[in-house]
Amino acid sequence: MKVYLNGSILPIESACVSVLDHGLLYGDGVFETLRAYNGVVFKLQEHLRRLYRSLSLINLDIGIKQEVFLEAVNATLDENALTNAYIRITVTRGSGDVGLDPALCSKPTILIYAKPFVAYPEKSVKVAIVKTRRNIPEAIDTEIKSLNFLNNILAKIEAKAVMAHEALMLNYHGHMTECTVSNIFFVKDEILYTPSVNCGILYGITRKIVLEIARQRGLKIQEGEYFPATLYRAQEVFLTNTTMEVMPVHCVDDVSYHVGRITLALQEGFAVYRDDYIRKNLKGTHPL
Repeated sequence: MKVYLNGSILPIESACVSVLDHGLLYGDGVFETLRAYNGVVFKLQEHLRRLYRSLSLINLDIGIKQEVFLEAVNATLDENALTNAYIRITVTRGSGDVGLDPALCSKPTILIYAKPFVAYPEKSVKVAIVKTRRNIPEAIDTEIKSLNFLNNILAKIEAKAVMAHEALMLNYHGHMTECTVSNIFFVKDEILYTPSVNCGILYGITRKIVLEIARQRGLKIQEGEYFPATLYRAQEVFLTNTTMEVMPVHCVDDVSYHVGRITLALQEGFAVYRDDYIRKNLKGTHPL
């Protein structure tokens, strides 16, 4: 396996990052997770725009145009002979002396890792509402897809303790936000609900697509602030993210749900949208 590291594609065994890298020492950096289907990186442009938005919000100018990243992602896939893949882009402040001053780092670290995508074995998952709270926007802007993932990891530990696949975090008001790596939707009385960005969630790319599909299909949509009791009274629940796409939820804590008509329709609608995107981009490049 080979990875892209700071302009070169190297065997993963010889790709080394300094022990003084501030991504390692302080979690000072950002990342994006992507999927490739039949050699086409799904929504690559949108992921790169969000990556650059995250970089701007942490005041990190990497001095590289998005077109270079686009070429690097595709080159990493080609070097590994991958067509259906999981891709992770990681950018850190770089290596520098110990200390919090960003000026200690003169050059960022850029890493692109790709591996064969393995489909989720589950057809539906269990979610647990956990005690670990979502970071407040005033502490870390929720538009930043940050390497600072400790609260998500602590939430995941809580979920695993009760045999749940995902952990749903609340904000400091007690409203639902998102899971550790996914956005959440629920259906009640034929209305599709999801926490609004004002609750302190990352603006998910798959979330946006699902909302577009729902509007096109004439579904009533409510984005707002919801306590867990509202979720417990729902008829359907599902999660969205880049790798799981639209994943039905069969249980939240001790409450069970059927995989309902609206969830299945949006799951199908996303598959159609995805396949159409892949078909249109199979023989061309990804224009920015």
